[in-house]
Amino acid sequence: IDEIEALSSIYGEDWCVVDEDEKIYCIKINDSLDHPKWTLCLQVILPPGYPAAEPPIYQLNATWLRGQDYMELANSLEEIYVQNLGESILYLWVEKIREVLIEKAQSSDPEPVVKITSEEVDDDGDDFLLDYEPIQKDSIKMLNYLTSESQEDEELPSIHHGNPITDRRSTFQAHLAPVVTSRQVKRVLEKLYENKKIASATHNIYAYRIYCEDKQTFLQDCEDDGETAAGGRLLHLMQILNVHNVLVVVSRWYGGILLGPDRFKHINNCARNILVE
Repeated sequence: IDEIEALSSIYGEDWCVVDEDEKIYCIKINDSLDHPKWTLCLQVILPPGYPAAEPPIYQLNATWLRGQDYMELANSLEEIYVQNLGESILYLWVEKIREVLIEKAQSSDPEPVVKITSEEVDDDGDDFLLDYEPIQKDSIKMLNYLTSESQEDEELPSIHHGNPITDRRSTFQAHLAPVVTSRQVKRVLEKLYENKKIASATHNIYAYRIYCEDKQTFLQDCEDDGETAAGGRLLHLMQILNVHNVLVVVSRWYGGILLGPDRFKHINNCARNILVE
């Protein structure tokens, strides 16, 4: 479930739920967001044993994909599965396919002949960033932070704020700061909580990932703040996107109407948007 929600946030309208009960999904993959030349649809069925014991059942759909091209791509996907046994691999599959499409676009391969419909003409190909406004970094100023003696050796990182998403009177807003130590994580959180509006949020969910160069491992943690499993899902999104040295906090102000699973979608969308920006 965490993987599906993360992928839905990452790929936006390019991610399609064919049958939720049977866990059938379709992902539209392009070589470029601006002017795609090569497109492929990956359809997957997630069996009950996925990811621990069974691979996804998949189908590659493209008018140009046949013969040797199909076999090479299928072999690549199966190799990824074997190299990551027991792990979630859909993101790796999608990005591998995108890599192949980009290679074809950059090579001398002739472009596939595609019959263009009026809908495709109107589509500017920017589904990934639709409905998201750029962060107004200059318009949001945090309160001055008074550095105590014990914090002199730790610089307060810059803090950026995403645009809020409102649904049925609940509002979600993401905040992001680059961090390289757990002390910086604490300082950013303290700084955010100085803002009375943020401090009064029903939930302040956060996750961070810091890459430790000397040990070649990640220092990472998350906090639900009363929103069960939300912190873990946020951290999972960050792992799939392979971001590091960053803290993401998502504030939610509850509006009195239960949102059900949609609340996790909004949390992930806020986080994805600010990470993209």
